[in-house]
Amino acid sequence: MIYSAVILYLSAIVTANLLILEFGPAASIYNAFFLIGLDLSLRDFLHEQWRQNLKRNMALLISSGSLLTILLNLDALQIAVASSLAFGISASLDAFVFQRLREKGYLLKSNASNAVGSLTDSIIFPVLAFGGFPILIIAGQFGAKFFGGFLWSLAIQKLRTAE
Repeated sequence: MIYSAVILYLSAIVTANLLILEFGPAASIYNAFFLIGLDLSLRDFLHEQWRQNLKRNMALLISSGSLLTILLNLDALQIAVASSLAFGISASLDAFVFQRLREKGYLLKSNASNAVGSLTDSIIFPVLAFGGFPILIIAGQFGAKFFGGFLWSLAIQKLRTAE
């Protein structure tokens, strides 16, 4: 189950980047809801599964996602760097918050950490990729990522309890 989650996590970030390359910014709201929300929630799931070597595994997971992001976007280097930095920083902050709440229930930990990760990613990416502070894009991205992550956390919680 862990390896499947890692593959799905990395596949979601790769797919999100490929969709942006193919369809441009029009795909970003769908990516935010379905794929970035999934990544945030899967990272939380993996955080709970990796009791041993947690820091190493999280570092490898997050850096692998960031590296794939850059490699897939070499033709648009500013977008690649913005995406990679936003992904790496938001996933790291998500992990930090999740760990701080380790004694709480899964849904609280997941959604509190996803709120921080969603907000961070939603601010960093458009500011670095497009310049300025596009508040409507940031707000829309945050809402899509947070609510997508919320729905994915419910699905993951259901799978966790079914095991």
